[in-house]
Amino acid sequence: MAKQETKVGRRKFLKGGALAAGAAAGTLAAPNLALAAPKVLKVQAAWGGGIFLENAKSYVDRVHAMAGKDLRIDLLSVNSVVKTSQMQDAVHRGVLDGAHYVPAYWYSKSKAASLFGTGPCFGWSAQEMLGWIHYGGGIELFNELMGGLGLNLVSFFNSPMPAQPLGWFKEQIKDASQLKGLKYRTVGLAADVLLEMGMSVVQLPGGEIQPAMKSGLIDAAEFNNPTSDRDFGMQDVSKHYHLASFHQSQEAFEITFNKKMYDKLPTEHQNILRIASEAENSNFYWHNTLRYADDLINLKEKSGVNVYRTPDSVMVEQLKAWDIVVDRISKEDPFFAKVVESQKTYAKKVMNYLLLNQPDYGLAYKHYFG
Repeated sequence: MAKQETKVGRRKFLKGGALAAGAAAGTLAAPNLALAAPKVLKVQAAWGGGIFLENAKSYVDRVHAMAGKDLRIDLLSVNSVVKTSQMQDAVHRGVLDGAHYVPAYWYSKSKAASLFGTGPCFGWSAQEMLGWIHYGGGIELFNELMGGLGLNLVSFFNSPMPAQPLGWFKEQIKDASQLKGLKYRTVGLAADVLLEMGMSVVQLPGGEIQPAMKSGLIDAAEFNNPTSDRDFGMQDVSKHYHLASFHQSQEAFEITFNKKMYDKLPTEHQNILRIASEAENSNFYWHNTLRYADDLINLKEKSGVNVYRTPDSVMVEQLKAWDIVVDRISKEDPFFAKVVESQKTYAKKVMNYLLLNQPDYGLAYKHYFG
């Protein structure tokens, strides 16, 4: 009997001990559940809708696909927390964790900013500009600029934009002399270039372009591409659309994050934010090029827009204006000159190969399509 009681007692002890151990384990596990809560980044885009907001969402989707539930981005549309002009400062101060925009939107802080998005064309496209940023010393120069400006930011660049159209006018532009005196909307260094060509430049956000042209505040304008222009309703205020220009012949998105926040993230999360940017680089070009082509056809066939290629004579004058602007700013700003020299070194080498190697695709296009 005593032995039986001993066995029962031991069983109760072991059972009770197991329960106690389970309770203790549950107590210890509770903090782990709290630690497993996803990190949520508040990122504001410079876009209220349209294809560029779609592109920002595509980047976010790629982050989520790789990070699962551990890292999430709360993507906010334009002006959700701060105005577009205040986005960089908001990320710097930690009011926002990140932003999706273009360098031209903070060009007022440093004219060198425009060189990372809307700078002079050295015979290259946005693809080669991004090559320079990633492999030609561009990102090191960008980080040097951030340090010089005292900005607590880390940025990734992606999405090679096709050359931006010269834009929308009240009549067909056949000669550069027609541009003199026109009130025209653009941003970044392009403003300096077109001022040099005799235009009166107004820098407006995308959503204000069409109303400004409709009211007569401006005579002509560009934004970026046929899809965005169609969404803005530019075809309702002009029927003369000029493609091809050197004023903004290469541009890319900048995704910027608060550096202190970024540095505290696990290495795998840092890598996900960077690699998602690289992946979106290809997706943007494949996705947007087709949309732009479709919407250009719609502008012509459904809205009666006359589409022209900007005359070479106008683009030659743009290159001359770029020379004047770049030379003037380089004399004033040694860092600007340093970036330009780096870009020229890269473009001279890479474009020498590409221009020698690439066949005339226009020749093949005419052969098949006339």
